[in-house]
Amino acid sequence: MRFNIESTLHELPGEATRLRGPAATGTSRGMNLARFPRRRYTPGFTPIEFLPHLTALLGGPEIWIKRDDLLGLAGGGNKTRKLEFLVADALAKGADTLVTVGAPQSNHCRLTLAAAAKEGLACRLVIEERVPGTYSPDALGNNLLFDLMGAQSIRTVPLGADFAAEMAIEADVVRAAGGVPYLIAGGGSTPLGALGYAACAQEIMAQSFDLGVAFDHLVVASGSAGTHSGLLAGLTALNAGLPITGINVRRPRAEQETNVHKLAETTAQLLGTPVPARETVVALDDWVGPGYSLPTPEMVEAVRLLASREGVLLDPVYSGKAMAGLIGLVRRGHFKTGERVLFLHTGGSPSLHAYARDLRDPALNA
Repeated sequence: MRFNIESTLHELPGEATRLRGPAATGTSRGMNLARFPRRRYTPGFTPIEFLPHLTALLGGPEIWIKRDDLLGLAGGGNKTRKLEFLVADALAKGADTLVTVGAPQSNHCRLTLAAAAKEGLACRLVIEERVPGTYSPDALGNNLLFDLMGAQSIRTVPLGADFAAEMAIEADVVRAAGGVPYLIAGGGSTPLGALGYAACAQEIMAQSFDLGVAFDHLVVASGSAGTHSGLLAGLTALNAGLPITGINVRRPRAEQETNVHKLAETTAQLLGTPVPARETVVALDDWVGPGYSLPTPEMVEAVRLLASREGVLLDPVYSGKAMAGLIGLVRRGHFKTGERVLFLHTGGSPSLHAYARDLRDPALNA
């Protein structure tokens, strides 16, 4: 798959050459990602596209989208960027089995399995039932893909289980059979994994410069914190002046912002770049709803709007709630008319089928 930045130029609204601040230079303060081993699972950049119909419907700011749902590996999504660095490390250490954790419809588990299949590795999954009774081996969506891609083992644990201890159990099984395990934290959200989104920050700035479009705000789902933290570390290193609004999908705001800043700090330390200021971390919790992965009316509206108005598929757990947050902020007047808001699409559409009852036209569910 090859993406052509120039193919979107005809869609630019307003002044095509409007540039502001550091984004106009395309320069960096010294972030050198080439020092870190990396597997490449996506050729080229993922597109940045203008969303004209959603912009017209909502009024106010221009809304743009960064299509990380089109990243490589099975079904795409943000975890692919993290796995490029994590799997490279696993291979360098001679691993033959990846071990990771996630929720029942985990995009991270799906993509870790896909990376394992591509590299000829085995993969073992620990599934946390964050909502009791939500895992079924017969479910569609990502659960079906766990089977199709040949997970060596799938073991469920209850909410609040000690992930480190549970993965250690799986690692012991691998070692007992003569294998070499490599443990990957939930969401791939470690300083090494977060480098994937420091790289994405660099990619966004390059595209902004090439398109002649300077963005005023970046909006992204904030979950296991690796994507949010990596972007924050990368944009700080680049002196980009682009504020990030995270839309929390699981935790209370104060807890999530603490998690994001801690990981952004350790990621910056790994990069050898300035640590982002605490006040730059924003992870709003207004659109979490009753809990992680549980549907909300705002999420359903967002998923249906993007599908019907722009032909873009969001997911119910991450990108759907994040877009619900963006839409809610526009309706509150949080963004000024004429500003450019970039939404980072973190993927996840393979899980849509598991939420069919919640997402169908309400008239059909009556």
